[in-house]
Order: sequence, then C-alpha cells, then structure tokens
Amino acid sequence: MGWDRATPFVIDLQVNAEDIDGLGHANNAVYVTWLERCAWRHSQRLGLDLVEYRRLDRAMAVVRHEIDYLAAAYEGDELQLATWIVDWDQRLKMTRHFQLIRPSDNTTLLRAQTTFVCIELSTGRPKRMPPEFIEGYGVALMTSGILTD
Repeated sequence: MGWDRATPFVIDLQVNAEDIDGLGHANNAVYVTWLERCAWRHSQRLGLDLVEYRRLDRAMAVVRHEIDYLAAAYEGDELQLATWIVDWDQRLKMTRHFQLIRPSDNTTLLRAQTTFVCIELSTGRPKRMPPEFIEGYGVALMTSGILTD
C-alpha cells in the first residue's frame, strides 16, 4: 500500500448506498464521519476509550479539520483509512494525519489533518492532558518514528 508514513493505524471501510450523494459519489460529510471513526478506533487501541475519558474527566476534542478531497469514492468501493499522530505538545494540542486509499487501484482519495485540544469533560474548557494521555498517545508517536528519545 502506498501510505504516506510508516506504521499506520488502518481501518477498513466500504462505501454503502446511504453514503452516496446526488452527484453519485460518497458525500463529503461521510468522509468526516470516517475520520472520526478511525481516530476513535485508534484511541481505543491505545487504551483511551470513552470509559477512560469519562474516568479521567478529559477528552480530545476536534478544533480544526483540513481535508483535501483528491478523488471520488463510489458505492461498493472497499477503502482503507490510515491515521498517524504526528504532533503534540504533551499539554493541550495533538495533530493527526489521515490518508484514505482505494486498494483496488491504489488511489489516494483523501488526505486530512485534524487538530485536537484536550478538554475537561465536566466544564468543556481546555485542560492539560493527564499522564494517561501522555503515555497512551506517546506510544503512538514513538511507533510512528516521529517522537524519539
């Protein structure tokens, strides 16, 4: 697969009939849903699921999406969406990159970047990342080769 970076976290997707818009391809809003699904599954794999977020009274909330739609996806297409945590300040902010590929022709359909800010769930206000976030998300950075000792 032609991933942009090493060691991606990857989920498989299939374009369903309800994903198709009036132009005959997957609607742009569906792509945002897929980005969210991929980020959540990656966080869960790192041990940072919704139960843990609630226990810690913290969450990573989206503050910015940047999406480049490069090619269309059509009903029945089988896709793979990858994510990498590429930057963080170990306090408030974290950035993920995404790449969506159609393996049948190795076409990259989308590249995106999402910026998250750590918030306190009980107030909705920005709040420093707890040690569990630094440990869990730090593992993802280390395996991506971006964070080094």
